[in-house]
Amino acid sequence: MPQQVKRAFKYRFYPTDEQAAELSRTFGCVRLVCNKASEERTRAWYGEQRRISHVESSAALTQWKKTGELAFLSVVSSVPLQQALRHLQTAFTNFFAKRAKYPRFKSRKKSRASAEYTRSAFTWRDGRLTLAKMTEPLDIRWSRPLPASAQPTTATVSHDSAGRWFVSLLCEDTVAPAPATHAAVGLDAGITSLVTLSTGEKIADPRHERRDRSRLARAQRELSRKVKGSANREKARRRAAKVHARIADRRRDFLHKLSTRLVRENQAVVIEDLTVRSLLKNGGLARAISDAAWTELRSMLEYKCAWYGRELVVIDRWFPSSKLCGACGTVAAKMPLNIREWRCDCGTVHDRDVNAARNILAAGLAASACGDGVRPQRESSRTGRSSVKQEPQRATAGIPRLRAEEEANACSSRPPAAGG
Repeated sequence: MPQQVKRAFKYRFYPTDEQAAELSRTFGCVRLVCNKASEERTRAWYGEQRRISHVESSAALTQWKKTGELAFLSVVSSVPLQQALRHLQTAFTNFFAKRAKYPRFKSRKKSRASAEYTRSAFTWRDGRLTLAKMTEPLDIRWSRPLPASAQPTTATVSHDSAGRWFVSLLCEDTVAPAPATHAAVGLDAGITSLVTLSTGEKIADPRHERRDRSRLARAQRELSRKVKGSANREKARRRAAKVHARIADRRRDFLHKLSTRLVRENQAVVIEDLTVRSLLKNGGLARAISDAAWTELRSMLEYKCAWYGRELVVIDRWFPSSKLCGACGTVAAKMPLNIREWRCDCGTVHDRDVNAARNILAAGLAASACGDGVRPQRESSRTGRSSVKQEPQRATAGIPRLRAEEEANACSSRPPAAGG
């Protein structure tokens, strides 16, 4: 059945000089309020072991506006300032719950300039958006239509380092599930091939950063020669930022098309739980891994599968997908990265990536059918014994030869555990 979801529709707009000045003032006030509130929270925690609530921060903001030093905070709309405090409260809540790192201060140069307006701070009439403290609507380029009878609940305005202005409208939208299909696919992430499908198809990595590397290097060289603080340096910085923006935009567009295709064609998508942050410690591959953007692809698959009624299965990162023979279930002792094709003792010749993708698919289908894990045995570095109680390695290795239905039947026929 169709479901109601919140979707953000991002558009580029071109402000007038007055609008740009008003938004720049708002960005600065948002950054100042966020940093000052964060400083007060840090002082209270480390000095008094006391947590400051959102209500206290909001009351402090009212007092700041009454001082001569910060009276300019009353010039801009109060809604973006209050929204900044709410986001800061969420950041500290996530930190104390150990879901995130300690909130950092916002930098004028490095942080993204943005301001969030709720429904009380903008007017939406006849498809035209007018923000608080402004007399004219924004000149928005409607690259795609909003949902029928959409009423934005929030409008987030941002200004990137390349000098582009964007507005993101959050709306309620109805998403219909995609037509059901029996197809399923396993994905093996790589560098030469961005992903290899269990069907045998290899999707080449576009390498957007590498293709524009010479252009980026030239822009960075020109930037390094400019005098700090000069107008020419700002122009050179803007040119370098535009190259970065071009790379990011092309990469995001490619990943959106790829993830949409995978979700539409398959009822189940199986991926590995990769620790990209750890992989980036490899100095020789860090640049290529960053350009591949595996984390962004996974994020897109997650929310698109949820929207369109698909199943996303994530298998354990330690599953030996590359070393496992999909024909006989033998696990090879070693599998260096330079080996792209290998022969098993049973005589089967495997393409490393295709074999891994098929093993990932079979393991994901088995785990989905049984509700069981596929984490292989590992030995503790201290004791030399298995650190987790699991099935024998042979049983785990044999999973790729089973279909989901067969494994489900096997699970249902197992004898109950002792005491069960």
